[in-house]
Amino acid sequence: MVQGFPRLLGDIGGTNARWAWQAAPGMPLQHYASYACAQFESVQSVVERFLRDHDLPTPQRMAFGIATAITGDQVSMTNHHWTFSIAALQAALGAERCLVLNDFTAIAAALPALTATDSRRVGGGEAVAGMPMAVLGPGTGLGVSGALPTPAGGAITITGEGGHVTLAAVNDREAAVIAQLQRRFGHASAERALSGPGLVNLHRALCEIDAPGAGAGQALQPADVTQRALDGSDPVCAEALQLFAGFLGSVAGNLALTLGARGGVFIGGGIVQRLGTAFDALPFRERFEAKGRFRGYLERIPTAVITAPAPGIYGAASALDALID
Repeated sequence: MVQGFPRLLGDIGGTNARWAWQAAPGMPLQHYASYACAQFESVQSVVERFLRDHDLPTPQRMAFGIATAITGDQVSMTNHHWTFSIAALQAALGAERCLVLNDFTAIAAALPALTATDSRRVGGGEAVAGMPMAVLGPGTGLGVSGALPTPAGGAITITGEGGHVTLAAVNDREAAVIAQLQRRFGHASAERALSGPGLVNLHRALCEIDAPGAGAGQALQPADVTQRALDGSDPVCAEALQLFAGFLGSVAGNLALTLGARGGVFIGGGIVQRLGTAFDALPFRERFEAKGRFRGYLERIPTAVITAPAPGIYGAASALDALID
């Protein structure tokens, strides 16, 4: 057995926990599997299920990204009930080491290794080699991170909770929507609009604005909002999707300016990926660039949708590689 191997690598969002196995250095990842978080009581139980399903031994080391802030040994997910101690999980599983990262920090760690076939460009711009890169992604929540490529091919990552920044409006309609979100939630964070639940929140806000006193409209799921928007069957859903893309463009542009992300801005998460090329016709890129005197700066920054499956798993592997024993 090689030191540090075999490895268990994971990517845990608010909805799904994805896992892969690496048997030895340089070996390809094996046994990809995805499990619904709601079907398991804990991270430990889903790990044990993965190992049992594939008849695998105890990993020497494990690393995974998870959708929450990592501030110490105790981890509590933002949009799911799982909570655990990293040290206790490592001891219970018998691993030599357990590295836990924010899920989008793990994706950021994978950015320098992405190839042209791992993403789909949206709009113009050209990446500047060696410059900061940024990633954000609406899914069950809104993940945000950044990376500075290193000469060795890895990345210095930035861990934060940018999904919870305050949402801002650029016109009266958006201001009215944000006012509804503020009344409902107290703080109108970016995640309240830019996530699966956020799509439903936007739809509900529009119904409350245009038909006050009539309730919140139909109780829709996120997939209902996007499907009805794309097939043209519901103008309120269509407007909700337009708002979603506009807000996402504004937040992505803010992130690019904050990090100086001339290496590119990448969109992860499941929602935009599932929209496919229909996303290109939405106002994301226009709003990304619409920063007044800095439009020209942003026009030169490329934006792309990550299409590679589970990039956070590769980022977790990269983070383990960077550990100094």
